[in-house]
Amino acid sequence: MIDPFGRAITYLRVSVTDRCDFRCVYCMAEDMVFLPKSDLLTLEELDRLCAAFIAQGVTRLRLTGGEPLVRRDVMWLINRLGARLGHGLEELTLTTNGSQLARFAPELAKAGIRRINVSIDTLDAEKFGRITRWGRLDQVMQGLQAARAAGLAVKINAVALKGVNEDEFDEMIAWCGREGFDLCLIETMPMGEVGASREAQYLPLSAVRARLAQRWTLLPSTHQTGGPARYVQVAQTGRLLGFITPLTHNFCEGCNRVRLTCTGTLFMCLGQDDAADLRAPLRAGGDGAALQRAISQAIARKPKGHDFVIGRESRPAVARHMSVTGG
Repeated sequence: MIDPFGRAITYLRVSVTDRCDFRCVYCMAEDMVFLPKSDLLTLEELDRLCAAFIAQGVTRLRLTGGEPLVRRDVMWLINRLGARLGHGLEELTLTTNGSQLARFAPELAKAGIRRINVSIDTLDAEKFGRITRWGRLDQVMQGLQAARAAGLAVKINAVALKGVNEDEFDEMIAWCGREGFDLCLIETMPMGEVGASREAQYLPLSAVRARLAQRWTLLPSTHQTGGPARYVQVAQTGRLLGFITPLTHNFCEGCNRVRLTCTGTLFMCLGQDDAADLRAPLRAGGDGAALQRAISQAIARKPKGHDFVIGRESRPAVARHMSVTGG
């Protein structure tokens, strides 16, 4: 699949649910109203949609949410997708808040997942509770131990929040070095109303990187995972440090991703509202030609880039929350 700007689309992020057992301050409102369960695609339908994308050249799949592991019977889907590894699919990964990892880590590894992203924005238990509203850091730490015991490579994702965790990044780098984890810092993205000021939350990673370079030796790295992060290697720990910078350094020129929601809506860009309904052609049945056409037509509309802006008068670039799109 080639978009209008010559980019090969090989990476599909799939939100299996909009629900989550956390309410992170940069992602959701505390009183979130989730989609009716009747609006969600069945796991069988998600499997068929993923198969259609693999047939058109997608080689990497990442399952997201919400929190993907709170979806009932989600391991059925993960096992089905894992069986496609080596048959068009090269990699199956997962982004999780870690709350359910103690239970699921061995099954994830058995299904063929080799690496996961776990969202942890602070190592302070009390602050973790404030950021996630409902989360418990000790539960996530138990999940990380289970993931490591299962042989899963772990990357920690941390959203950089001004005045909240900006004084913790040195500690997080050192902790990840001790634990054998990579770390990726992410700028907050203006998606959906979350009951907080985006400008108050926003911390430019250009400034963060410059400060970190005063303490750590950041070596150039060509490492890539298929996502938008740009990596350096921390010489003192030997681990990778990534930066996802949708605002200070737009990464759209190399975008190879599209996002599928749990309702069958395909977003060709995280920061644009244009979308394609794949549920109707999926449920139309037949030989699948209508679904393949719908996917091809959607890729032909993929925009050049997003419109993320954060400022005093700015509103969210898109009204939908990250959890709906697939975080």
